[in-house]
Amino acid sequence: MTIRVFLVDDHAVFRSGVRAELSREADMDVVGEAGAVGEAIAGIGAARPDVVLLDVHMPDGGGVAVLQGIGDRLESGPVCLALSVSDAAEDVIAVIRAGARGYVTKTISGSELAEGIRRVAGGDAVFSPRLAGFVLDSFTGRSPAPEPPLDPELDSLTPRELEVLRLLARGYTYREIAENLFISVKTVETHASNVLRKTQQSNRNALTRWAHRRRID
Repeated sequence: MTIRVFLVDDHAVFRSGVRAELSREADMDVVGEAGAVGEAIAGIGAARPDVVLLDVHMPDGGGVAVLQGIGDRLESGPVCLALSVSDAAEDVIAVIRAGARGYVTKTISGSELAEGIRRVAGGDAVFSPRLAGFVLDSFTGRSPAPEPPLDPELDSLTPRELEVLRLLARGYTYREIAENLFISVKTVETHASNVLRKTQQSNRNALTRWAHRRRID
């Protein structure tokens, strides 16, 4: 069976990268894409996909607004899998409460994303490992873990720089990071340079130790 997939993300380059990754999967067909909430709601209604890959943060309301807009269709399909740079508990919980079937971050590999799509299409809930606890805590009434203390250097990083930092800390090469994030090697180098400057680290080894002390991996 071919899984019909619809992409919702306000970054056209990222959508192109995901489309290219999924085109390698024999059982998947990208049937549409959108970069804004209204466009997404209309496109999903017209394309009738099986799975919607849904960005959480967009200028005109984001993933929750899309889920609310297609709410009456969620009973019979499609299922929605959130795909975001954010791993904040409040973002995860908001989209799951709005009707998403899972939540993964954009550091996921192409093959892992394809498997996640298959699993939600088959009825499973799919989460990046550390995010599942947020959902369990929310729906069992437990208080989420306390927020970590303020870290000005870490807080100065943009979401994309934080993604690059995580992959650097895991030992990825610049080329591997570029492939994971669907950006050029030169762009990775620029982000890595910004991360070193903002964290006041002199080289990659020092940056990796800095990241591990903060449990960024």
